[in-house]
Amino acid sequence: MKYFSLVIGVLLLTGFAFAADIDGKWSGTITGMDMPIEFTFKAEGQTLTGSHIVGGTETAIKDGKIDGNNISFSVTLDMGKFEHKGVLSGDQIKMTYDDGSGQTGEIIVKKAK
Repeated sequence: MKYFSLVIGVLLLTGFAFAADIDGKWSGTITGMDMPIEFTFKAEGQTLTGSHIVGGTETAIKDGKIDGNNISFSVTLDMGKFEHKGVLSGDQIKMTYDDGSGQTGEIIVKKAK
């Protein structure tokens, strides 16, 4: 039983370490469009909040979730709702987006220093 408690404790600490890594500003480009994009992320447990800036317009992210190194959230723009899914690897996040009508793409962002 002590071993089980230790394993659970380590897993919980790993989750908190991930949360600390994603907090902050991230910037990069929308692949294929060469359009700059920025995110500000804040992790609270398995909940991800923050904002998305593209074309000078800042929009709150919604339905943000964290599962290990995987993140997901949505952003609602004038063009519609965009679902994002990404994987954190060090100081980089590779994500895909889908606008629900078949329009998909990739975004790569790096953490600001």
